[in-house]
Amino acid sequence: MIDQSTIERILDAANISDVVSEFVTLKKRGVNQLGLCPFHNEKTPSFTVSPAKGIFKCFGCGKGGNSVNFVMELEQLSYPDALRWLAKKFHIEIEEKEESQEEKQLKDERESMMIVSAFAQKYFSRFLLKENEGRTIGLSYLRERGIRDDIITKFELGYCPDGKDLFTQAAQREGYKMNFLEKTGLTIKREEWVRDRFGGRVIFPVHNVAGRVIAFGGRTLTNDKKVAKYLNSPESEIYHKGRTLYGIYQAKRDITKLDKCYLVEGYTDVLSFHQAGIENVVASSGTSLTIDQIRLIRRFSPNITIVYDGDDAGIKASLRGIDMVLEEGINVKVLPLPRGEDPDSFARSMSAGELTEYIKNNETDFIKFKTQLLMGTVENDPVSKARLVNEIVRSISVIPDTITRTIYIKECSRLMDVQEAVLYSEIRKIQNKQSEDHTRKEIQEIQIQASKPAAPVTQKKVANHFETEEREIIRVLLKYFHQEAFDIENEETHEMKSYTVGYYVLSELKSDGLTSVDPNFSFIIATLEENVDNKDFDPVKFFTQHPNTEISQFASNIMADKYVESKRWSKGGAFIETESELLYLLVPKLVQEYKSKKVKLMLKKLEQQINEASKNNDTEKLMEYMGQHMKLKEVLKDLSALLGFRTIS
Repeated sequence: MIDQSTIERILDAANISDVVSEFVTLKKRGVNQLGLCPFHNEKTPSFTVSPAKGIFKCFGCGKGGNSVNFVMELEQLSYPDALRWLAKKFHIEIEEKEESQEEKQLKDERESMMIVSAFAQKYFSRFLLKENEGRTIGLSYLRERGIRDDIITKFELGYCPDGKDLFTQAAQREGYKMNFLEKTGLTIKREEWVRDRFGGRVIFPVHNVAGRVIAFGGRTLTNDKKVAKYLNSPESEIYHKGRTLYGIYQAKRDITKLDKCYLVEGYTDVLSFHQAGIENVVASSGTSLTIDQIRLIRRFSPNITIVYDGDDAGIKASLRGIDMVLEEGINVKVLPLPRGEDPDSFARSMSAGELTEYIKNNETDFIKFKTQLLMGTVENDPVSKARLVNEIVRSISVIPDTITRTIYIKECSRLMDVQEAVLYSEIRKIQNKQSEDHTRKEIQEIQIQASKPAAPVTQKKVANHFETEEREIIRVLLKYFHQEAFDIENEETHEMKSYTVGYYVLSELKSDGLTSVDPNFSFIIATLEENVDNKDFDPVKFFTQHPNTEISQFASNIMADKYVESKRWSKGGAFIETESELLYLLVPKLVQEYKSKKVKLMLKKLEQQINEASKNNDTEKLMEYMGQHMKLKEVLKDLSALLGFRTIS
């Protein structure tokens, strides 16, 4: 358990910009910062960070909150674990009481798998460097490959002892359960036997963007062709191969700083590039490149250079990856390697300066790459040339940006000696075909859904007809709670007294018994009433950093909402006064509009009841409802005339 004073220290230290920039490339936009949302796929940035308010808000998917909410959402952590993550980042020591056995069992399953993986990494790394078997076999192999000790430490490489279940036994002795050893794939268990998945292999831990170990790759050191050269962790709750990039944690800062990412295939490719001084490099870890991996890179840079092996398989993978990258609106280049070379061997064959110079002179855009690759087989064959042009045009057609697409068409026209008009015509054909296919697929999906039995009806959330007004009331209360804005005469003493925005609004709501169906609104109003005279109470900090994530996100979203000044405060296109200077007018008007809308809804319901009573010839009910209706009409008239002002006694 983390004590409150430590929580406050963490929240004070957890600068929202520093936290978010670990995962998202932010660019300054006025007083705020803007980037691509990490929670949903978008090509136009709508993710906003407000350093002054200490909150984030995505106007695309609606997610928002403070630093803790961001880490909780992105890393799927509980509130206490998000605090621990932030404490580690900002070097704040946490003293916690030791967990009981019951508390350990209650730990989130995902977090338990993370903890087991962290233990495994430390065990493998220690075994590599400290144990005789690890040093003579694992460490010797890495040094033979020319991998320096600083790179071994940086990527936390390790070695799993060669034996049936030596690691599993060690983990169980430390109290780690077989259940989580199996779920992470570290241990394979059958009815009659148990064994370590990575026994006798050099270990490459796979880190997520936040730096936590989520999986492992293991390389065998035997020459037995029946044994897989590389073995990876299976898919699990914490590891999805198609959404992960090896080296992203170590590379993300340089990718952002240099605005470019080199994409290679394997673990050792990444290590060799880092060793050569090129650190903005990640690997697809032997899997076919996926959309999720491309989008992960795009969070840090819109520029990718593909560096795959110089053999037929590597070239084929490059060609397949090009169209996927282009379709996501990313600028793609290709670095062809000499035949038979791979990024690992090529990087080790030259100095850092020579490698940098080679990249500079040889990376090329995808059109030149495809043209140079395929032109040799075309020669003077017009049919083959047409096929090549179609291949390139197909790639250009997936580019979402019109200007970029136009530039590539001009380049293709020049290189292939084909008129631009012809290329545009071919692209239109391809896009029309894609549109038809998409429409056909949608129709098929609709037909399939229509043929399915109807889903059971679930209880709907109560509709809040006053959400807009209530959110604006909360925004004003949080922002100006202690600000004096009203000079009001006391009914008994006739003395003028200044009142704060908080006192005025809360008095107005309470005097008319106005409540909400939104529990977050009700909670905030009740808490503000308790602190209306507490000058030390900071409502923005209290609610945006509240341990209840629903409350903190609700408050953060409201504080982040785009506020458009009303035209009534403008004259001739020129803004007259700031919002804070107009509170004496704006706040009563806001409360009046809220009350008016409440009354109008009550009138609407009464009119329905009057019609119902009339149909049923219920004279008693009819007279009662009509009396209430007349009174509410008078109230509505007064509200309109008084602009929401009331004498406070």
